[in-house]
Amino acid sequence: MTCTLNRRGFLTASAAMAAAFVIPRAGFAQPAALALQATTRTLDINGRAATVFGLINGNGTPGLTLDPGQRFLLDLTNDLTEPTIIHWHGQIPPNAQDGVPDMPLPLLQQGETRAYDFEAAAGTHWMHSHVPIQEMQLLAAPLIVRRPEDLRADRQEVTMFLHDFSFRPPEEVLDEIRSGKGHDEAAEADMSQPADPHAGHDMGGGMAMNGMSEMSGMSMPGMAGMQMDLNDFDFDAYLVNDRTLGDPEVVRVEKGGRVLLRVINGAAATVFWLDSGEVSGRLVAVDGQPVQPLSGTRFGLAMGQRLDIELDLPAGGGAWPILALREGAHERTGLILATSGANVPVILGMADDAAPAFDIDLAQEAALRAVAPLTERAADASPMVMLGGQMQPYRWTINDRVFEDRIPVTAKTGQRVEIMFHNMSMMGHPMHLHGHHFQVVAINGKRFVGALRDTVYVPPMSMVTVALDAGEAAEWMLHCHHMPHLASGMMTTFAVSA
Repeated sequence: MTCTLNRRGFLTASAAMAAAFVIPRAGFAQPAALALQATTRTLDINGRAATVFGLINGNGTPGLTLDPGQRFLLDLTNDLTEPTIIHWHGQIPPNAQDGVPDMPLPLLQQGETRAYDFEAAAGTHWMHSHVPIQEMQLLAAPLIVRRPEDLRADRQEVTMFLHDFSFRPPEEVLDEIRSGKGHDEAAEADMSQPADPHAGHDMGGGMAMNGMSEMSGMSMPGMAGMQMDLNDFDFDAYLVNDRTLGDPEVVRVEKGGRVLLRVINGAAATVFWLDSGEVSGRLVAVDGQPVQPLSGTRFGLAMGQRLDIELDLPAGGGAWPILALREGAHERTGLILATSGANVPVILGMADDAAPAFDIDLAQEAALRAVAPLTERAADASPMVMLGGQMQPYRWTINDRVFEDRIPVTAKTGQRVEIMFHNMSMMGHPMHLHGHHFQVVAINGKRFVGALRDTVYVPPMSMVTVALDAGEAAEWMLHCHHMPHLASGMMTTFAVSA
């Protein structure tokens, strides 16, 4: 299956604009560009060889890390045998460089190189193919842009890139999901009982996050006894940095040192809890945007989201597993922080107890506060975006339409727009908007000054409102980051006019 997007009605799809972004870089006087290759690679997954895709930098490793102030100056080469295109998730490039098929540039053909040049947005971000079956084949990698304070901080940075993996071709996986055969009926959660993932998070004022239901306004009529669907496919493996707990990455750390975990959920269809076990953490950023520190040992993240968590390690030596737990299931993955000479424990890939559903009552989201929130102003437009769908037939929609029949969400450049995501389905949806950062400003109609993000999770039977200032006049993708949902049509566009 190839996801080819309809170009009908796109504001920026002109041949002149497309040509402007494929001028050979030799025509410009610029510093040397970074190199990035979309290519194949072989992983050892639980003792079995797997050929997957990857985004490999000039040093031969996955992903990119940029220094403070460094431009996103890059030559991307497609070494795959099929066309591809890469989206820079969390960045705000010119629309023509955003990396969506035919919006406005076409897929990058085999052997072709394309140049990119824009100001990089700081934070923990990532990059991935915007062809769903390719992202499911691990055509994705971290994209880290450091801030000046990152260089000054006395701490070690550790990136955790999460993914789910099947040995079967992604076309088969999607076919099974659509047929309903991949659905595990046991992977459901009772909506009348919000999950308490652990003892709670300290908000700094003595209030625990598991007591946040009243604050988040989650008394939704008709929710009692309803069952939400958590997982519609059981993958063969769950990965951190391309490895399972059968052979985890062991990161050497200092006694009493401070670690910044940059956690990226690059999975196609899996929500994770990040559990730091014996080491308490402080959540300091989400989706690359700083938040007021939130203490705890377990934080969740949906597909496309990122968490920055600071850990202060004990003064004595030791080994500390950092685990990613699949929501509603027993599977887990992770890595291990260990001082020199420490005994590294063996951790099984299956836990005794299933992890709870993620943020059914939006308690985690309601506890987050941006360090630098948007300037307050009245909304010029307040569109409602209805999220719908069901497992059988497997059809997922925005405003009751699939992408080919979409009606874009519209705005004008500079307008303050408040988008209300209203989820009337029984699955959660991580909603991602390209080309913009937005702020969470209401949960189920209750206003607050929340986190800045680019991907927000909307649980079943819930409403989340986000505010943003409309940017470049162009058509920007707006979609669910659950890849089978996206491939089934759950996407539209945010059409900005001058």
